Amino acid sequence: MSPKFPVQDPVFSNVTKCWDTSWCMSPLQSCSTTSTQGNLRGRGFVHPMRCDGKDPCVACASTENDCTYGSEANSRGKSDLILDGVLRLETFLHKMNANLMSLQSMTTSTQTASTRTTSSSSSPLSELHTHHQTLSRQRTRSIGQYGMSPTTPTPNELDNAVLESWHTSTTESVLHWPHFDAFPSLRQHYIPIFELERSRHPLKVKSQWSDDASCNLPEEEIDATLDAFSQNFNFWYPTMSLHQLAKTKQTMLGGCHEEEDTPETCLALLTLALGYASKVTSRLVNSPRSPDSKEKEEKASARSRGDLFFEKALKMLYVAQTDVSSTSAQCLFFTAIYFAFLRRPLQAWQYISSASSKCMLLLSYADSVPSTSSPYIQSSNTHLPSSRNVGVEEEERTKRIFWACYILESDYLAELSHVPLSGIARIESSVSLPVGTYHTHESPKDEELSSLYFLACISMRRLLNRVHQLLYAKDTGAGMDINRFPSVVAELDHQLEEWRDVLPSAFTFEVPEIDSRRQRKPSGEMTEHGKFLRQRYLTCRSVIYRPYLMGMLSGQSLTNIHDGTGNTSPSVSPDQGILGNCKSCLDACLLHILNLRGFSQTILVDTWICSLSMAGAMLVLLAACQVPSLRNLIGPEVLAAGHHLTQLLEGWQEVVGGPSSPSVDQSVHIIKEADGFIRNVYDQDG
Repeated sequence: MSPKFPVQDPVFSNVTKCWDTSWCMSPLQSCSTTSTQGNLRGRGFVHPMRCDGKDPCVACASTENDCTYGSEANSRGKSDLILDGVLRLETFLHKMNANLMSLQSMTTSTQTASTRTTSSSSSPLSELHTHHQTLSRQRTRSIGQYGMSPTTPTPNELDNAVLESWHTSTTESVLHWPHFDAFPSLRQHYIPIFELERSRHPLKVKSQWSDDASCNLPEEEIDATLDAFSQNFNFWYPTMSLHQLAKTKQTMLGGCHEEEDTPETCLALLTLALGYASKVTSRLVNSPRSPDSKEKEEKASARSRGDLFFEKALKMLYVAQTDVSSTSAQCLFFTAIYFAFLRRPLQAWQYISSASSKCMLLLSYADSVPSTSSPYIQSSNTHLPSSRNVGVEEEERTKRIFWACYILESDYLAELSHVPLSGIARIESSVSLPVGTYHTHESPKDEELSSLYFLACISMRRLLNRVHQLLYAKDTGAGMDINRFPSVVAELDHQLEEWRDVLPSAFTFEVPEIDSRRQRKPSGEMTEHGKFLRQRYLTCRSVIYRPYLMGMLSGQSLTNIHDGTGNTSPSVSPDQGILGNCKSCLDACLLHILNLRGFSQTILVDTWICSLSMAGAMLVLLAACQVPSLRNLIGPEVLAAGHHLTQLLEGWQEVVGGPSSPSVDQSVHIIKEADGFIRNVYDQDG
């Protein structure tokens, strides 16, 4: 019986013919012939006959079929024509995908218009990315139904905020701008970040655990360390439940040397390590100076203790690598964070990628895994609790780790643009956002604020990904296309302000230099978390408006471009509008630098990323200082920027302890060089 394909499908029309057409082979092959009527009756091919090489051959003449011997089209086998059909289908799909991508801007505008109609009485939990809830309600199965291959597009791919590799917005890309050819010392001894980090010595694991004496802690010390963990790391990334924290305390009180190697024991050690890391990085936000000698000793002791717990966890990390559970994914994620604390970005990225893969695996099979209260689960996975509610907690924990990995992978990709993607960003729109049924803090208020803060960070990272992708993606970014980027910039700026509008009062912040122009009311006293979100806001704003600055620096004619909205104010000339947008970029860069403080989250998780981001901001300011019309847009505060950054970054390296990061050291060098050149420019102006 010949295979069946839809007759109306033109893609497979030739493939169908390869079964229904008589084939005439060379004289050394069989000439398989069949009657058309026989084919229609489903009788298949008749007995093959030898072709005599004539035109027409005897076999075809006797059956009254057209002889195709010698024609180029039929000189190929059936498998070749099948392949042709498949390739034709693939080409058709690629064209269809290209058409969909061309509609992305319209889709984004439509979604934004829909977002604007959201009721103002809704909580920030529902206002931040409403489409996630809609997609979650529409799903009838888990994300596994779409396939998890990084190269396979999902039905909601246009909703995914993906930051692709090879984008052009990294600090290294900025350093290669031709405007810095006049400053050869900036690049003279520069080593690419990947080469610099790859050449570092491996992390040495000390052998101080022979008797496990250092693992025995008094209850007061355990409580204080877990409290530091909860107030800091578990507030930023609320992935650890109260149940897990209680079990961690129980494990440490019993002496971890008495426990066998399990994911829970490994997680307990990593939790203590991050608790001590939180002690090292806390209480630095209000003082740009280094702590006094007594506080230095306390922080050095906490760093040493954290390293010991981390090293012991590394020795049993194999159980997390081989286990498949949310706890094992959590171990990998916590390991990545401690490597980030040590300012080792390549190792941090590796474990983020591993944790991401494990989360995607677990979420793919979330609907097919039986209840953890079944006898089978209890007997084959003795480390899993038997409560029926654990299944819900496990899935929610996995989703939270998923989103934390999404944020951090994107952060690293923003500066290491060549690292391969784990695929987590390609399915993020199909994974629901964190919900309030996962208890992470004793105080309901702290738990709610933690969830809201996590949502705000997720939302900002998604917006940053869209900004980088739409403006700076290799070959497709609109950042250098003067006919495209104004409308994109205007829409992205609108989305940025909407993100700020829905922040809860505990995280609102002020930017007087920007708010005065937008007639925004003061928000009152700012918390440390609000100040950290302000840094994210300023980063995003500077990257959004950078195309205008790049256009001015490259000498492009921007006189026909206004504000991207299609409206022209009679009182404002095009040149004034362009310079105003350039000022928006430069103001955001300078404010991003001057408002940087010793935020615990920045020092523990983002020191390496922050150093590169700040070096990039200084380079942008240096490039602008070379153009008189742009230099007039920069305030005199720029002369304090370099010293401010150097003092902070060198102080953080000293507080956290050695070995120092060569990438951070190189960024500090670039900052100092750029600061010197900026000062020279202003000195020449008198």
